[in-house]
Amino acid sequence: MEALLEQDPNIVFQGAGGPKMERLSTKPFDNWVEKASVTGLWDVLKVYPWLRKKFFEMLQCIGNARPHALLLIDYPGFNLRLARTARSQFPDLKILYYISPQVWAWNRKRMTKMAKFLDLVLCIFPFEKGLYKSSGLESQFVGHPLVEKLKREHLHVRRNGNLLALLPGSRWKEVHRIFPIMLHTASFLLKRRSHIQFEVAAANENHARWMHNRARQAQIPVRICTGTAYNLMQRACAGIVCSGTATLESAYFELPYCLIYKTAWITFGIGRCVTTVPFLGIVNILAGKLVVKEFVQHLAQPEAIASECLRLLRSHQDRQQLVLKFRTIIATLNGSGAGVRAAKAILAAIS
Repeated sequence: MEALLEQDPNIVFQGAGGPKMERLSTKPFDNWVEKASVTGLWDVLKVYPWLRKKFFEMLQCIGNARPHALLLIDYPGFNLRLARTARSQFPDLKILYYISPQVWAWNRKRMTKMAKFLDLVLCIFPFEKGLYKSSGLESQFVGHPLVEKLKREHLHVRRNGNLLALLPGSRWKEVHRIFPIMLHTASFLLKRRSHIQFEVAAANENHARWMHNRARQAQIPVRICTGTAYNLMQRACAGIVCSGTATLESAYFELPYCLIYKTAWITFGIGRCVTTVPFLGIVNILAGKLVVKEFVQHLAQPEAIASECLRLLRSHQDRQQLVLKFRTIIATLNGSGAGVRAAKAILAAIS
């Protein structure tokens, strides 16, 4: 949005998103991101009536505003349905999608269907453009915006060889399921290396209070801070990271880590049935091989995770090999100028 305004200051935004998007909008904007931030089938079902209401409100908003273009950002479960319905109701509307839906991971045949209701997809991973080409859907690789953002967060600090970063995710359900596993892992680690230090980057104060109480009950010494994830990724020697954006951020900041994830069993079961990629972590997907060890669902066992953490903490050579792989992977994302390239592609599509 900032890059679009730099290119054309007369652009007006109206829609739904988060507080930073709301600040850039001069029209009514629905700050819905907190409640809309759900993942997995079970969590979606619990808020389905609310999501359905939002769906029809947004269609009505499009009908009333008659915008030059509808720009959908990520959130494929909701946005792809919105795009399909918007196409049927407003056939002349330009419909653009930024942050390509990861249909390549679970249903590549859907790309051909998407071509019927999308005019352009902006891809953030280099391999996506080639996949869309065969479907007839216009696509452009614009680079990963996260890399551009992270360049501004660099610190000149020395890593603490005894510090293990704990990054349990930003969603409540993730924290609730994953942080207790991290505490059990810490217990195993302290038995084998008593001088290890643990630090958690909490997404907000509510998460921090809950984690502080759990750590106190478990009698595990953990420092818990809020809003310090990037700082921690650059100070720690190694880490345990919840699957998601933080895994790519950790790779960018060259933090050696292992990946952990656990979700509701019904969500996991359905996911295993429909997923076509062999890995969960984006670093492994981009590399096409196992670079970062993954401890997912029933494999998220504290003793096994502790063994991997000890390997990373003890071996400088293993850490350096992992860092070199991270550098190669991050270089493929072409992050510098990603926002500007995306803005130019959007303006070209609607001109």
